[in-house]
Amino acid sequence: MRNTFDRPAAPNFTHACVVMFGVNITWVFIVIWAIWGIPAVAATGWLLNKLITRIAILRD
Repeated sequence: MRNTFDRPAAPNFTHACVVMFGVNITWVFIVIWAIWGIPAVAATGWLLNKLITRIAILRD
């Protein structure tokens, strides 16, 4: 049986996750804008804001 206590700690990928979320949400907004226009992007952003706020409230 192998000893599992000699492994180093896993790296923290929080910053990379936040950056990639920003990159992905940007291209998604550009695609939505190209297909349906800026009101659809504004509505999607508003909806995401409400969803994130609701998740934050539920976690507290």
